[in-house]
Amino acid sequence: MKRVYITTAIAALLVLAVFSWACSFWDFAPGVETIKVGFIYDSDESTPYTYNFILAQRALEKELGEKVKIYTRSNVPDVGALDASRELVEQGCRVIFTNNYSDEIVEAAEAFPQVQFCQNGYNSGKHENTPANYHTFNATIYQGRYVTGVAAGMKLKDWIDNGALTAEEALVGYVGAFPSVEIISGYTAFLLGVRSVVPEAVMRVRYTGVWSSYSREKSAAKALIEEGCVLIAQHTDTIGPAVACEEAGASQRVIHVGYNQNMIDIAPNTSLISTRVNWAPYVVAATQAVLEGREIEKSMPGSVHGNDVSAGLDQGWVDVMELNKQIAAYGTEERVNRTIEALKKGTLEVFKGDYIGVNLNDPKDVIDLSNGYKENETASWPTFGYLLSDIITVDE
Repeated sequence: MKRVYITTAIAALLVLAVFSWACSFWDFAPGVETIKVGFIYDSDESTPYTYNFILAQRALEKELGEKVKIYTRSNVPDVGALDASRELVEQGCRVIFTNNYSDEIVEAAEAFPQVQFCQNGYNSGKHENTPANYHTFNATIYQGRYVTGVAAGMKLKDWIDNGALTAEEALVGYVGAFPSVEIISGYTAFLLGVRSVVPEAVMRVRYTGVWSSYSREKSAAKALIEEGCVLIAQHTDTIGPAVACEEAGASQRVIHVGYNQNMIDIAPNTSLISTRVNWAPYVVAATQAVLEGREIEKSMPGSVHGNDVSAGLDQGWVDVMELNKQIAAYGTEERVNRTIEALKKGTLEVFKGDYIGVNLNDPKDVIDLSNGYKENETASWPTFGYLLSDIITVDE
């Protein structure tokens, strides 16, 4: 009988041990299965880029409620993502999302195969033989940039038609962080949107050399305005360019197009429209998949490339934000809506026209856009890294 008691006790201890191990990853409430979810942010909500990602975290909390318990690490540098991942794993997170541009996320996935790591599409198509628990995702944001370019083009055309501006003065300024494929793809799409309304428009690009610097971004925007740019758009992380436009707008003609957040409240007299990636659809669907034991890529719409997913306006992954009707040209809202519908249906090809582009990484690689170029066809990260011949670029 003693042996029976001992055997029973050992079995009970084993069950308790297994239960304790399981609870390190799962919490239990009456009738609710809970999953711990981690977020690693490169900054905090003071920058539009990270704040936009935090909105997805909040959407997840609202959508799944008691089913999720959130843990975050903010202001994590690229060299530091592995340590942040380790801390979240130790807290029991089963899925971790990050907007950090760090190769250490792949290392984290290799180190913790029981956890699903989801990184914005930075590494999509760059790594072969990545772990099965490493995933990438991104929106086809070039669509949003093209649409906002159309809205901006309508304003330029209105000025030209009213005699306030000549076609030769339709100079577009763009504040970009680096001459990377991501940024080249974005400002090319934006310019082509502008040119769909004002074919004579030309562009000047100033690179700041950093993703997030209010002073550098503002300085770059001011320089572009001083060089004659009447339209400023951006692919950087702060509100610096919007503030520069608002300050300049008191004495000269200029409008601003934003990124990652609505900037009308920051620049009510000059901010025309913005676009952003809506990370929420992916974050919610991926978490639900892990919670239910399903494969992430098989649990959501969009274009799937292995463990990489992309989607656009048609799936709500790209948002074209509020139009500032106080300064928009007549007919802009209707033109914007038609453009959005055409992109959703696939009847409008953005990277197409009488243009020649040169690959910045390989000058021998020249592209003729007469036949078009399908962006995001093979990966969620942009691939159009060709500089059109009439775009002028300047390093800060």
